[in-house]
Amino acid sequence: MPIVPLTTTGRSALTCRFRCGSACAHPAPNTSDNPYFAELTRRGVLRAGALLTLVGAAGTALAGCADQSPPAPAGPPVPGTNFSPVAPNTADAITVPAGYRSSVVLRWGDPILAGAPAFDFAAQTPEAQAGQFGFNNDFCGLVPLGDGRWAMWSNHEYVTPIFMFAGYDEANPTETQVRISWNAVGGSVVAVRRDPGGALVAVPGDRLNRRITALTPFRLSGPAAGGPLLRTSADPTGTTVLGMHSNCSGGVTPWGTILSGEENFNNYFAGASAVTDPTAAARLARYGITKGESETKWERFDPSSTPVKHTALGRFKHEGANIRLAPDGRAVAYMGDDERFDYLYKFVSRDRFTPGDTPEARAANKRLLEIGTLYVATVSGPATDPPDGLFHGSGSWIPLVIDNTSQVPGMSVEEVLVLTRVAADKVGATKMDRPEDVQPHPKTGRVYVALTNNTDRGAAGKAAPDGPNPRPRNKHGQVLELVERGDDPTGREFDWSLVLICGDPAAPDTYFAGFDKTKVSPISCPDNLDFDSHGNLWIATDGNALKSNDGLFAVPLDGPERGRVKQFLTVPVGAETCGPVVTDDFVLVSVQHPGEVDGASADKPASHWPDGGTSQPRPSVVCVTRDSGQIGV
Repeated sequence: MPIVPLTTTGRSALTCRFRCGSACAHPAPNTSDNPYFAELTRRGVLRAGALLTLVGAAGTALAGCADQSPPAPAGPPVPGTNFSPVAPNTADAITVPAGYRSSVVLRWGDPILAGAPAFDFAAQTPEAQAGQFGFNNDFCGLVPLGDGRWAMWSNHEYVTPIFMFAGYDEANPTETQVRISWNAVGGSVVAVRRDPGGALVAVPGDRLNRRITALTPFRLSGPAAGGPLLRTSADPTGTTVLGMHSNCSGGVTPWGTILSGEENFNNYFAGASAVTDPTAAARLARYGITKGESETKWERFDPSSTPVKHTALGRFKHEGANIRLAPDGRAVAYMGDDERFDYLYKFVSRDRFTPGDTPEARAANKRLLEIGTLYVATVSGPATDPPDGLFHGSGSWIPLVIDNTSQVPGMSVEEVLVLTRVAADKVGATKMDRPEDVQPHPKTGRVYVALTNNTDRGAAGKAAPDGPNPRPRNKHGQVLELVERGDDPTGREFDWSLVLICGDPAAPDTYFAGFDKTKVSPISCPDNLDFDSHGNLWIATDGNALKSNDGLFAVPLDGPERGRVKQFLTVPVGAETCGPVVTDDFVLVSVQHPGEVDGASADKPASHWPDGGTSQPRPSVVCVTRDSGQIGV
């Protein structure tokens, strides 16, 4: 398959091929005729075509909005952001501020299970990979063990075989290569502790360590489990599925488990050409499952506690799921469908959180995500000609399923939960610019949405710019802030504002919450989010379209420093910054797909990070610590 060059963002065509089947090079699968936000407000004039002029005439020009609020003076850095920002760069290294240092916690192939062999790139086997840290680690989460250690979870999102095997034949992978790949995706559980210098280090062979792969059995839960749409010849009961892959982001639940979202799963499925029923074919197309072979060609070969896949959370390209407990104890999970023009969701459990660490409490809490209400968002207009010059408006959560009852006319509860995109189309959900990580703030409860980019926004026949997605041909993305009405996450109404419209601060179409744009770091393509103990938002980027390596950024959310973006680190050539974990004492980042630039391969590596010399690049988890004192203080 030839490389399709993609020039609209900074992500390489190689990464796009193997991660998502070059989704942005194909038409977005959302062909619904939902009313676009622009059609509901005075911005309907945007459909006439004179885009930039008419945006200004409607009183909502990007530069005008930013200019209407006087720039906030730059004061002393707020706690958590007191570091000298890293300059944009293209170094094949982890670059951190002065006074900080980085170290590798785990790299692809490092043994984690007892008896697993040391990594040998030239002699890798499926059996070895099954006991070693997987490939392309993404989301990272820590669960404290109470003895000075943590259980660290890492997603292994996808494989890029041309970087895993010398002389790889894309048209004819060997069975051994495919079986290695099966064991390189999924996830890893690894015990970690701090060394004398304060950095996290892995504990290989710990009894808690575990690999989840494409072959691990999973139990299905929720209303769709056991239904006809989930029954297969391999499992006629419709209650068990084999393995996981395409896991991008995730979250740590208040009850100490990990939620991990399967995203670009469509890229691993083949056989759609054999589907002759028009309804079934349309359903597959809505999820981007094509009629040809899969990129990896896995279909050519047969493939302690049981993990669970929660059907109650719906089937779509889950970037992840992050949970806030409501005042009444119900669990509320916020989720994004990472596709151009797809939707923002939340799930509210029927049952309530059980405090305590007893076996009974743990068992009850693990069932919270099995039944409840699944909602999709509609976003309503900003105030017409807002006098404050800010991007803001309101929105509603539309129920799709309440417990075991469908709220979508003409669709059963099973159909809604298995064909969730179709259900959301029917109720008129608002099309967004690739909603990726969606996280509630642990202190304020405000919800932050990373809208990574959408270069189709405003194209002929596509949705025009609107309030939460205000820019045509959007290659840099934005960050949305939601406030649930009455601070009730179980409610159905919210208000929203834009914190950031990303890109070059010198460009007129960028916005940093009204902060002085001459005093911020450039940022592009927000992806994963986290918060520090001081309440600041930390943003990891994916596909920087500003000709710099991706990085990690801190931004205050309140006070006169709101919107003051500062770059904390950059990752090596071709890499993506994933899964940040920000604590007072250390920061973890997952460095995914280092060296994945067009034209590179295992035979011609573009990076030698992290081991240097002539070594192959290896995706890794990195720990950043400060020489003295706490992070950013």
